Amino acid sequence: MTQEPMTLPVAVTRPVKPAVKRNSPWLAVVMVLALMYFLLPLYWVLVSITKDNSQLNTTFGLWFAQPWHLWENIVQLGTQDGGIFYRWMLNSFFYSFSSGALATMSAAMAGYAFSKFNFAGRGWIFSVILGTIMVPSTALTLPIFLLINNIGLANTPWAVILPQMVNPFGLYLMRVFWDNGFPTELIEAAKIDGASDWRIFWSMGLPLVRGGLITVFLFTFVAAWNNFFLPLVVLNNNEQFPLTLGLSVWNNTNTGRTPQYTMIILGALVSILPLLTAFFTLGRYWQGGLTTGATKG
Repeated sequence: MTQEPMTLPVAVTRPVKPAVKRNSPWLAVVMVLALMYFLLPLYWVLVSITKDNSQLNTTFGLWFAQPWHLWENIVQLGTQDGGIFYRWMLNSFFYSFSSGALATMSAAMAGYAFSKFNFAGRGWIFSVILGTIMVPSTALTLPIFLLINNIGLANTPWAVILPQMVNPFGLYLMRVFWDNGFPTELIEAAKIDGASDWRIFWSMGLPLVRGGLITVFLFTFVAAWNNFFLPLVVLNNNEQFPLTLGLSVWNNTNTGRTPQYTMIILGALVSILPLLTAFFTLGRYWQGGLTTGATKG
C-alpha cells in the first residue's frame, strides 16, 4: 500500500486594496464657490426676464418679483420694431454659418498644402501667418473697412463674411490634424492607383480629419456670432444687423425712448441658444477629433 505524499497548505494572500486618497474639504469648498461664481450671472438673467422695467429697478436682483412678466417680455421681443429681432437672429445665423463654412474649407485646403507639399518658403510663410494671430482684430477693422468700401461691398453681407473666412488659428489646427491624422503613405498609395490630388484631398483626407473640420467650424462660428465691432463699422442698415449689434441699438438711450432692459436681457438669453445647440450637437465630434489628433504620431 503506497502512502500519498503529504501536501502542505498554501498560504492565501489577499489582494492589498489601494489606499483611498481623500480630497481636502477646502478643495470642495473652493470648487463650489467657483461653480456659484460662474452660474450666478445665468441665474440673474433667468430671474430678470420675469420682471418688467420698474421691478428690475425696485426689487432684489437675485429673487423673483410678483407678478411675473415673462410672457409679456416674450411677446414684446417678437413684436418690437415689427419683429426685427427674428431678422437679426437670421442674419447672425447666416453670417456665422457662412463664415464658419468658408473659413473651415480655406483652413483645410491651406493646412493640407502646408502639411503635404514641399515648396519654397513654406516654413517662412507659415510663420508669418501664425504671427498674424498676435494682431488684435480691432486693429484690423479700419483697414478692412477701407478695403471693403473701395471694392463696393460696404453695407452688404459680404462685408461681414469675407473678413472672417480667413482664420490663422484654424489653419494651424488643420495642419496639425493633417500631420497626425492623414499619413503620407496613403497619398503615395493613392497616387500609384492614379488618384488626383483633389480626389485624395476630398475623398480620402477630409473624412479622416473630420474632428479638425468641426473644431475649426465651431471656433469660427462662435467668433462670428459674437462679433460686434466689425458689423458696427461695415453695416449701417438696421435690417442687416446681427443680434449683437441689434441688441446694442435697443439699448441705446439716444433713440428718445426708455430701453426695455428686461426685453433686451431676454434677447441676449435667446441669442446664446444656437451656440449651446451647436456645442451639444457637434461637441462629441470635435472632442473625439482633438483626442485623435493628440495621440496619433
